[in-house]
Amino acid sequence: MGNKRSNSILWNILFYGGNAVIGLIFVSPLLWMIAASFKPEIEIFSNINSLQTFIPVHFTIDNYIEVFQRLHVPQILGNTFTYIGVVLLGDLAFGSMAGYALAKMKFRGRGLILTLVIALMSMPVEAILLPLYIEMAKLGWVNTMAGLAIPFMMNCFSIYMFYSYFLDIPDSLLEAAAIDGCGPIRTFFQIVLPLAKTVFATVFILDFVARWNDFMWPFLITTGTEKRTVQLAVQTFFGTQPIHYGAIMAALTLASLPMLIMYIFMQKYYVEGIASTGIKG
Repeated sequence: MGNKRSNSILWNILFYGGNAVIGLIFVSPLLWMIAASFKPEIEIFSNINSLQTFIPVHFTIDNYIEVFQRLHVPQILGNTFTYIGVVLLGDLAFGSMAGYALAKMKFRGRGLILTLVIALMSMPVEAILLPLYIEMAKLGWVNTMAGLAIPFMMNCFSIYMFYSYFLDIPDSLLEAAAIDGCGPIRTFFQIVLPLAKTVFATVFILDFVARWNDFMWPFLITTGTEKRTVQLAVQTFFGTQPIHYGAIMAALTLASLPMLIMYIFMQKYYVEGIASTGIKG
């Protein structure tokens, strides 16, 4: 009995200790970036082969001051959050309704539409960027918020996530709502949506991260600085000579903060949403 308990304790120590070491390895680049953002330029790459590289000995915020001096941060954040907000509003609203219709409504062509949604999930977005840009140019939407956000207001992967989640809602619940006099629209908004918080949170996180990190489409569709997003703003530090790595690290740290904060507060819903939709990595 004592040996079994000792083996169990040893196994737990090895398991959690190993996970802690692996976690530190994965998070070390982020920790180094944050530490480097508070270092003078000359010290960023010093002691790179020792643990001392993670400690800003001569702490300074000059790198962050340079970021705010070189960039119009409020405008950039406003552009980025407007872009993300429009995409999220469209994807959560239209994606959920499309997913619900495919999962619970009977109509001709439903199978074909679902097949197309699944097929389009495998198509890389880079394959459609050029025709999408040509279409936006013909509409006169180049360098506009409409051209930036509207093409991504629906997402096949989001539709499929909603579809997978809504499939598990019992038909008996919807039939009971219909008997009580609820029409399809009222049933969707009053019965189905309150049950779908986890999948909404999951789609919210995935869309937020994808749009926040998006570089290629904003780069193509915006021609000036007035509609510039966070990733385009960060890129300007790499193209200006001389390159100040301290300012780059500070800009990257600021660009990472919203995602870190969001994951800290929403990781529970993200894990539940992935599990409930049956999607595995």
